[in-house]
Amino acid sequence: MNKSPFTLINGVAADSVAVTDRGLAYGDGLFETVQLRAGRPLLLDLHLERLRSGCERLAIKSPTLFDDLQSDLEHLARLCSMQDFGVLKILVTRGAGGRGYLPQVGMAPTRIVIVSVMPDYPHSPAQAGVRVRWCDMTLALSPRLAGIKHLNRLEQVLARSEWDDPDIREGLLCDTEGFVVEGTMSNLLWVRGKVLHAPLLDRCGVAGVVRKRVLQLAAAAGIEVLEGRFGKSELEQADEIMLCNSLIDIWPVVTLDARHWSVGPVTRALQSLLAKDYLAC
Repeated sequence: MNKSPFTLINGVAADSVAVTDRGLAYGDGLFETVQLRAGRPLLLDLHLERLRSGCERLAIKSPTLFDDLQSDLEHLARLCSMQDFGVLKILVTRGAGGRGYLPQVGMAPTRIVIVSVMPDYPHSPAQAGVRVRWCDMTLALSPRLAGIKHLNRLEQVLARSEWDDPDIREGLLCDTEGFVVEGTMSNLLWVRGKVLHAPLLDRCGVAGVVRKRVLQLAAAAGIEVLEGRFGKSELEQADEIMLCNSLIDIWPVVTLDARHWSVGPVTRALQSLLAKDYLAC
């Protein structure tokens, strides 16, 4: 795959949007990040399901939006090589035009699809595990926006700016009430006893596609799953901790600040289940 990103904007090869686009002016839009493997977009149906839910939540309306996106993806596949590992990014904004927060009636959404190479993740993090830290930044409670992947990512930008040590691969975030939510770029799962724990994402955080699939696979395999509100101390007492997202799949956590873990059997089992699930996609 060419190392330069290839981009379509509203179905046309381009690399810029209107300065009046509301995605630029207000973060008024949504995005999805999809892993490409041998030219196949993994879990694409789940990504489009979340994108559709986000459009409904934000009242971004177009009767042809998802048909147009499907045409964009087919067009992109013809124009550039999608045979290797890579990243497909899909962005939808409310569109361009007007001033002020009130959207104009009948705005046409802006569609952006980008194909780029996979990021480099050195030192085999999926096998060896990763170091993480707690962030000072906290996530505001916003139930109406919880779960969707909207373009407003300033909380994550500020949290990720808290450290520059390349050996620390992720920062963990709590909400303003002190409950554990997620990482800056990933969802967070952990095992205590025989139970797989996951933070509830009904007040803030991103309901990750891989998180959703891993919880489904775990339940189908007979692993008890518990979603709830948990404090830092409950996470720190875990037997196993893992991170997941659409590009990293599942990374075991082996160090959180001064605490250490080994990569556990449930983590390895979930990695195996996810890998097999990808083969069946």
